[in-house]
Amino acid sequence: MNEPVPSLAAYVVDDDAAIRDSLVLLLSLRGHRAAAFASAEDFLAAAKPDWAGCAIVDIRMPGMDGLALLRRLNADGVRLPVVIVTGHGDVASAREAFRNQAVDFLEKPFDAQQLVSTVEAVFQRERERLVTSREAGQRQRRLEALSAREREVLEQLLLGLHNRDVGARLGISPRTVEVHKARILDKLGARNIVDLLRQLNRG
Repeated sequence: MNEPVPSLAAYVVDDDAAIRDSLVLLLSLRGHRAAAFASAEDFLAAAKPDWAGCAIVDIRMPGMDGLALLRRLNADGVRLPVVIVTGHGDVASAREAFRNQAVDFLEKPFDAQQLVSTVEAVFQRERERLVTSREAGQRQRRLEALSAREREVLEQLLLGLHNRDVGARLGISPRTVEVHKARILDKLGARNIVDLLRQLNRG
């Protein structure tokens, strides 16, 4: 059974209450989940490892600024995409943001549709990443469900060897190899070895 892909949300981090409220309202009206934080510290205190979507982060904030937050998220291995927004844009800040893997850099005042389009493009990439990650996790769990002998047989089959050759290498009969092969394909949800190779290479 497929696991649900986590729902996406936009996390607005800005010390200006009017901007926070307007962005949350704008995104909510477009059908997106959104939450607001008055500081980078508040965001970090609330953040969960499974959050997905994007953070919309102002550069200039009291305490930890937006670029410092971006560096902290990278250092912690957090994969949540970050869109930097600022009313004081300059080339150095933009360069620093992109060096730290910001997905976009918007200067205030920005057009509402520009922000929505940016968020929706990030959400689409996030959905694709999450689906790919989920499928990779499912494949890994299926591989871990194989017995030690099944893994040995699989390794030989993936080399392109026929049942007779696999049996000779492992000291078992071709018929036993065929039985193991059938169990492997069933456990991994593949029609044949070519289909299995396709699935494994997809990860």
